[in-house]
Amino acid sequence: MAEKCVPGEKDDRPERDELRCFAVTPLQTNCYAYVSAGECLVVDPGGSGEAVAGHLGDVRVTCVVATHGHGDHVGGVAALCRATGAPFAIHAADAALAARAGQMSEVGRSYDEDAPAPDRTLAEGDVVSVGAATFTVMETPGHTPGGIVLVGGGSAEGIAFVGDTLFPGSHGRTDLTGGDERAIMASLRRMAREIAPETTLLCGHGPSTTMARELATNPFLR
Repeated sequence: MAEKCVPGEKDDRPERDELRCFAVTPLQTNCYAYVSAGECLVVDPGGSGEAVAGHLGDVRVTCVVATHGHGDHVGGVAALCRATGAPFAIHAADAALAARAGQMSEVGRSYDEDAPAPDRTLAEGDVVSVGAATFTVMETPGHTPGGIVLVGGGSAEGIAFVGDTLFPGSHGRTDLTGGDERAIMASLRRMAREIAPETTLLCGHGPSTTMARELATNPFLR
């Protein structure tokens, strides 16, 4: 596991807020930790959950959220929750998928452990709070049936965790079980309409981007 910086991660963030990012799994999944007022939300701990917890010993992890149920995004959930006592949240439509993270997938990979049963299931419009920040759930099916985007508010205004729904110039694959090309195109069109152009989009793999940049350059948002 490697800790890394996200481009622009501290731009316009209040002093009390901090965004940390850890590269986990052989697929270099972005595991994010959003820290506000001493509390921490962890998004997509795909592996190395105990090691991620060790990097967060200075804060109180209050929730672990998965943007979707693929093993490279949830394989570290069980260990992280054991180490921190934090509850786990995911969309109900992906809970069964997450529960198979430690088993061999259709592409021949397995991850640390099966995710536990969620303590909370997330749906459209739900809000996850951490310190002075809020994150509102936007349902974005397509990559998986239960894919979500977390849109920041409060002190997290201007960022969104988009998982594998969108990548710079592209979108998440839809050829795996549960994927749906028509659904992801509808999700992308909705994101283009409803997420402010100045928002930084924190992707599940690779670099971040902005909605303005994607509106100008991503052919799937046109």
